[in-house]
Amino acid sequence: MSSTSLLIIDDEESQVQSLKSFLVKRNFDIYTAENGEDGWKIVQDNLIEIVLTDFNMPGWDGLTTLKKIKELNPEIDIVVMTAFGTIESAVGLMKAGAYDYLTKPIDLDELENLLSRIREKRHLVSENKFLKEQLKEKFRFDTIITKSSSMENVLSTAARVAQTKTTVLIRGESGTGKELIARAIHFTSPRKEKPFVAVNVASLSEGLMESELFGHEKGSFTGAINQRVGRFEEANGGTLFIDEVGDIPVQTQVKLLRAIQFGEVQRIGSNVTTKTDVRIIAATHRNLEEMIEQKMFREDLFYRLNVVSINLPSLRQRRDDIPLLVEYFIKKYSKEVRKDIEGITKEALDQLIKHNFPGNVRELENIIERGIVLTREKYITKDDLPQSAFEKNAGRVYDPCNFDDSYETKVRMFELAIINEALARTNGNKSAAARLIGITERHLRSRLERLSAAPNE
Repeated sequence: MSSTSLLIIDDEESQVQSLKSFLVKRNFDIYTAENGEDGWKIVQDNLIEIVLTDFNMPGWDGLTTLKKIKELNPEIDIVVMTAFGTIESAVGLMKAGAYDYLTKPIDLDELENLLSRIREKRHLVSENKFLKEQLKEKFRFDTIITKSSSMENVLSTAARVAQTKTTVLIRGESGTGKELIARAIHFTSPRKEKPFVAVNVASLSEGLMESELFGHEKGSFTGAINQRVGRFEEANGGTLFIDEVGDIPVQTQVKLLRAIQFGEVQRIGSNVTTKTDVRIIAATHRNLEEMIEQKMFREDLFYRLNVVSINLPSLRQRRDDIPLLVEYFIKKYSKEVRKDIEGITKEALDQLIKHNFPGNVRELENIIERGIVLTREKYITKDDLPQSAFEKNAGRVYDPCNFDDSYETKVRMFELAIINEALARTNGNKSAAARLIGITERHLRSRLERLSAAPNE
């Protein structure tokens, strides 16, 4: 462990020398001062991480010294040594920003344990800051791979809304990068130092959804063996990203509306409301306007969420980005799997550009990762691509402008795509998939049998 700079402020020379002798052996760089004002000057001129100060001194007392140093640098951890260890004095010191206090005579074992905790805390804080800086670097708007005008318009809108607390609704097909845009908004906003909390409600059962969003008290329902803080409380001060908001049941939508409207939540099993300061970014691939007409989505919630709407284009609407994304994913996965892949052949790239990508950017990323893993060459070839994805009818259902197939084939493929997507989201659970689509399980099974029996053209 690297050494830690520590300043001892005390007018008793014997105390200073005793502490200095003890701490030097424990990898501390020691500075000393006889009074608070001299200590403040040392902090001003040097990089000090921890201050150990006496409370009763000539001139500035320990509380004044504490406040002055905290004004100069709030990041410094300060421990106050006092012969008067009353509850009142301890509360006053902690309120003023002291990390802790020690009563005299100083127990050196207690001091060592306290300083070890401070060191560990500072290490974790430093590590956390480094990770946050990496996140901010990763999720900036200028790191999003694009040259298409449709995506440039998206990024322009997102960058402008990032500086506000305004609620944002991001709309687009699965795999278009809705969470990527949400993270970029957060990490370029004034809330970037606070939490970004993401929750995908489509992956939650109806029973767990309220608990996940709002939390619950111990014993509030069967299986609630501990108290749980909900995602709203976790995101306090920061951003809550609610993915697939269209999958929230109507009764839960009422609670969500209240949380957004009044900035307060109530855990399941509790009568206490908790105030939260959360910026909401929601996302969906569903047509919420149609859901409102079908009484499946509350109109008042829609207007609360849809203050600023950002519509992400599908990958087939920004085909000029495909070569850029291919190059990016090749570099990314070549490094991850430790293979020296130089690029992709013209034939393979041409096939990718012509593909309709029903799974959008996520599908392209998976295809490139697979190609890098399988290829034995320096370049990804056509043979390294999953040919089942490029069969004659694959993906055309998503392109209304393509008339190569018959009407019946396109409708059949579209219905199959809906059912397969629902099954994928519910891990093959037909009952849950049927609820997601809005039909009975019996109807779903019947349609699957008929669609599977129908011949391909």
